[in-house]
Amino acid sequence: RYPEYKESGVEWIGEIPAHWEIKKIKQVATFVSEKSMPETDAIKISPENVESKTGKVLDFFSSYDSMGVKFQVGDVLFNKIRVYLNKVVFAEYSGYSLGEMIIIRPSLQDIGKYLFYLMLSSRFIEYCNSISRGAKMPRTDVYDILNAQVPITSYQEQTQIVDFLDRKTEQIDELIRIKERQIELLQEQRTALINQAVTKGLDPNVEMKLSGVEWIGEIPSHWKIKCLKYITDLNMGQSPPSEEYNTDQIGTPFLQGNAEFGMRHPTPKIYCPTARKHANSGDILLSVRAPVGAINVADQEYGIGRGLCAIRSRSNQLELRYAKYLVEVVRTELHVVATGSTYDAVTVDDVSNVTCVVPPLSEQAQISKFIDRKTEQIDDLISAEQRKIELLKEYRRSLISEAVTGKIDVRSKV
Repeated sequence: RYPEYKESGVEWIGEIPAHWEIKKIKQVATFVSEKSMPETDAIKISPENVESKTGKVLDFFSSYDSMGVKFQVGDVLFNKIRVYLNKVVFAEYSGYSLGEMIIIRPSLQDIGKYLFYLMLSSRFIEYCNSISRGAKMPRTDVYDILNAQVPITSYQEQTQIVDFLDRKTEQIDELIRIKERQIELLQEQRTALINQAVTKGLDPNVEMKLSGVEWIGEIPSHWKIKCLKYITDLNMGQSPPSEEYNTDQIGTPFLQGNAEFGMRHPTPKIYCPTARKHANSGDILLSVRAPVGAINVADQEYGIGRGLCAIRSRSNQLELRYAKYLVEVVRTELHVVATGSTYDAVTVDDVSNVTCVVPPLSEQAQISKFIDRKTEQIDDLISAEQRKIELLKEYRRSLISEAVTGKIDVRSKV
């Protein structure tokens, strides 16, 4: 904390250090709006290229083919549509801003980074969101942004705050990268475990034979190789007219693709009273388009659209839990045959003819039980790492907001 505070008179800011000032953004920056056609190979940034809440640009070449506003080094790019997504960029290069990314140019170039952190802060974003207009696609008016009151301190102190936040956010981001890599390794371990158990079984001393399938290799000699259509019933989804969908929970919960897959079961967003194709509880849900291969298990009856296939195991051929792990393995084959100009997709024949490893039912149950136990342990580790990542991200956001509004004194930390 600073030694002395005063009331800022601005609700979203609260108290500020006694020597700080409150100014409108338009007193320290201008809005740049003149449009032109980007040069060939110029950097083009639109909201879709920006990561939420971090200021990181994911891709420097927007897919938009339109006129844009030229920005320069030191500018701040701010997404004014659905501001709660918190997409703000500090320009360390020149380029073009497209779509709803507006350009705020600081009167003094050197304060751009401070203004970036201020406009990235969760407190400022919450304020802008509160004054946005529109229901489905709320926008914050440019002139409301320019008239927003913000805390300003001396150039020297702004520099100290920026240096502190640059260093601390990089440290936090490195910790996040380490944990994301740990999750990747755990997921690779999980996949390898399932592949090994499903294609080789649990007995390391069992007699083996060639499967005749290159990617499977050897399998226990008493196991069989069959196409998926001989051990399951397949039900490809079909989408009704879009006007039949609703969000009022009228009819059957409807799934259109893997975007609606939750961690363990689907999380439907729409409903349909006349769904043409259904998945029953226990069916495996396989995404057959964009991207191919995502898997979930139905926990109730769902209507399914053309992006999904419901796979129901035949009880005399396939143990219910083993079926899910089997599909997780054979989707490797689906990735190979997937085709499409706009997006990858597979047909009902592709899914029907995928090659499967089929142990006796008694072994299937043993393998399922083993995989259940081992993957639960791995999934718990993954969930723990994901929670740590969320805490780090929250700490990052909090640190930025507290520093740029003067709630913490970082001058001695630089």
